[in-house]
Amino acid sequence: MSKRKSPFKDPFAAREAEKYENPIPSREYILELLDMADAPVTHEQMCTMLKLTGEDQIEALRRRLIAMARDGQLISNRRDAYVRLDKIDVVRGRVQGHRDGYGFVIPADGGEDIYLHNRQMRKVFDGDEVVVRLSGEQYRGKEEGAIIEVLTRNTTQLAGRFFNEEGVQFVRPENPRITQDIMIPFGAYGGATHGQIVVAEITQQPDKNRLPTGRVIQVLGDHMAPGMEIELAIQAHGIPSVWPEAVIAEAARLSHEVEEKDKLHRVDVRHLPFVTIDGEDARDFDDAVLCERRKGGWRLYVAIADVSHYVQVESALDVEARARGNSVYFPDYVVPMLPEALSNGLCSLNPHVDRLCMICEMNISNAGRITGYQFYEGVMHSHARLTYTKVGEILTGEGDTRAALREEYKTVVPQLELLHKLYECLRAARDERGAIDFETVETRIQFNEERKIERIVPIKRNDAHKLIEECMLCANVCAATFIEKHNLIGLFRVHEGPTETKLANLRAYLSELGLGLAGGDKPTPGDYQQLLQMIQGRSDGHLIQTVMLRSLRQAMYQVENHGHFGLGYEAYTHFTSPIRRYPDLLVHRAIRSVIRSTEPTTHVRRVETAKPIPRKFIYPYTAAEMLVFGEQCSRTERRADEATRDVVSWLKCEYLRDQVGAIYDGHVSAVTSFGLFVELNELYVEGLIHITSLPHDYYRFEPAQQRLVGERTRKVFGLGDGLVVRVVRVDLDNRKIDFELESEAAIRRPKSQVKPKVAKRDAKVAAKKAAKPATKTAAVDKTAAVNKTSTKKTTGTKTAGTKAAGKKTNAAAPEKKASAKKSATKLAATNTPATKTVAAKATAAKTKTVDAPRGAKGSVAAAPKKAGAKKATAVKAPAPKATSAKKTATSASKTASEVSHGRKNAKAASKAAPATVQPSPSRATKGKTVTRAAAPAAKTSVAKPKATK
Repeated sequence: MSKRKSPFKDPFAAREAEKYENPIPSREYILELLDMADAPVTHEQMCTMLKLTGEDQIEALRRRLIAMARDGQLISNRRDAYVRLDKIDVVRGRVQGHRDGYGFVIPADGGEDIYLHNRQMRKVFDGDEVVVRLSGEQYRGKEEGAIIEVLTRNTTQLAGRFFNEEGVQFVRPENPRITQDIMIPFGAYGGATHGQIVVAEITQQPDKNRLPTGRVIQVLGDHMAPGMEIELAIQAHGIPSVWPEAVIAEAARLSHEVEEKDKLHRVDVRHLPFVTIDGEDARDFDDAVLCERRKGGWRLYVAIADVSHYVQVESALDVEARARGNSVYFPDYVVPMLPEALSNGLCSLNPHVDRLCMICEMNISNAGRITGYQFYEGVMHSHARLTYTKVGEILTGEGDTRAALREEYKTVVPQLELLHKLYECLRAARDERGAIDFETVETRIQFNEERKIERIVPIKRNDAHKLIEECMLCANVCAATFIEKHNLIGLFRVHEGPTETKLANLRAYLSELGLGLAGGDKPTPGDYQQLLQMIQGRSDGHLIQTVMLRSLRQAMYQVENHGHFGLGYEAYTHFTSPIRRYPDLLVHRAIRSVIRSTEPTTHVRRVETAKPIPRKFIYPYTAAEMLVFGEQCSRTERRADEATRDVVSWLKCEYLRDQVGAIYDGHVSAVTSFGLFVELNELYVEGLIHITSLPHDYYRFEPAQQRLVGERTRKVFGLGDGLVVRVVRVDLDNRKIDFELESEAAIRRPKSQVKPKVAKRDAKVAAKKAAKPATKTAAVDKTAAVNKTSTKKTTGTKTAGTKAAGKKTNAAAPEKKASAKKSATKLAATNTPATKTVAAKATAAKTKTVDAPRGAKGSVAAAPKKAGAKKATAVKAPAPKATSAKKTATSASKTASEVSHGRKNAKAASKAAPATVQPSPSRATKGKTVTRAAAPAAKTSVAKPKATK
């Protein structure tokens, strides 16, 4: 059994003896024994090797072996014999499903994703932990694998729609990454009726031979009930939203106000005029700021809510906050990380009350550089609760409004002016540093009294947003530097530069526009920023910016620091939002562990009466634990992004559902091999024009140039092209909106870009046309003139309420019968069943997070990832018909806020002052007069936001 003699003694026996009354061999020792064995070892054989005879010890070893297998250290075969996982050619990872039935394994060690065929995905759910063996085959450049063991089943219940069809009962999961229906045995449907939304508990996990089974444990309500989209997203993405009893009890034991004993042993800064600056509807205030002029520069104070004082390590509050990872900000609804008693009460830096805080005090030079900093525990008193709108008006406004506000807040106006001057210096330093500064449009959703979308309005950023952003960036940088300097095991916010493939695609796209990106194989943030400055003022500037943004990687939390590419920092972390982000709470604990120690350092300020606290009570984490926390927090951040994106997509689909047949102006926001994604200019809603709906031609997708090119007509559809589109289909269940091209405003490719064979062919066609008789041309011109005249005489209109079948309202015009017939045929085709496109769904599956210093709550999702085919593909476009493909990904503007926008934009993403969305003007299209659809009229009342669930 053994290659050599077993080790005589467990080197970690003393550690195990401290932890357990009946100590068992350590994991390290078990791994060493298995490494020496020449074959897999059973539990019984292991007991013999270790000379374990006691019943308790034998049972404890069995449990340890199971735990090691669950954690991916071991794997067992069919006869329950164990072997080290790292000694066989397998990969451990997490399953990520796809809406088309196949999936991937995301390796735990960070390697390349492994493709799972539909047959393999029948065995598991999205999110399960598995071990796969590589098959040696490849699928679209990815290794294909086969599941040999499921380590952890992570789906125990799910939300979906209940169906009862001819006596067969099942639940269709709302999560698009889970494609198996859950069979519901007779009598286990919990009173649900056909079509209702339910929560089902899984009683039998899936395997290759049978579908999973379950039972209905909760009926959420009818499919279209108001607010159901949020409840569905919460359930589908597994977002914890119900507080455990232990958490409720622990929060109830806390006082409503700061106790006097807690104010002791802290630096008292209540006399200093700290202010908070947030959105109009914000209810939790993480941070307050203060600025003083000093010789050679400024002294900046950033006070952050001291959550670590109230949320103790491994308490019920701590465990639940870690499971949630971050607050989730839906439009008009919040699922908080901490109970409201803390998030909106005891921890929130509310005005005119005492609050405990962690302060970062910084010295900043006139050049905008941080020359020194200190962290300390403090007690503060906010002197004013200000909003971005008010501060922006006070600083840069004009007229009576500005004068009135300056009078109302005259005690803090000097403070605001100092902060504004500091911001100008910090902004100059940011430009010198070369941080990437994306400027994109963010939007808010406003609701009416029935919680239907009333309007979608853009968010306008002012200097107040940017001022707070720069202050938070400074504090976060100091926190990251502190962690490094004191050799603490902590989480950094890491954003690495672009990959070789993405960089090559970006350069190819830029070369088509006569542009270039400096920096060679390793461009710097400054090179990106230089290009952004070059494209300012260009009509296609925002599209170029979108492509640049998509070339960047996703930001995440890691133990190893690799810098932050987008912000241009060598070290960066998140410190300023511990109420809503768990990584920030961990960083606070790391800093506090040094403040409450005796370690000599100049970067903390201690109060003599504050006694040292052993680190094991404040920050007892190992590198392995912190690595797990980083992965967990990155995952919950993506979970929140996906859930909010699902809700917004659902609401937008509901918004346009009554507008089928309406016509809008839009622009191409993404190009793929299967069609064009178009964003409506005034509604900020995105839908798909499938390639089969484009004018008759073979269309070649050129990924580097991001365009579709007609083989015969040479028509070009590319990023940023302005199009007029008709809404032809809205699929609420799948969050898809389909458009049809109404006007063919495509652009021909310049002759310099035409391939030699194509150019030769085009020359022959041109010569043949030139040789035709002039009389025919004249006849065509005469016909066109007649058609133009008859168009002006036509009075029939087509309104937004016209059905997608497109009946002609002006049937009395005889000269337009042919056109009407053609139009009716074309629109009738939109009622045919939509065809699904794998690529359409693939692009919707991934999002990108860059970073938000104090910005959009947690992370944000980028514009959809474009299909990365290396070779151009030609696709035949038959007669137009509707498609079902709809990309449900957030626009790049939201991603860009992580680099350049303020901290609270996403928290207030659904709140905004009323603004009017103007409908597009009427336009005559293809010889028929069409009345464009106006956005629904605004209601006088807007639903008040709920704070927490």
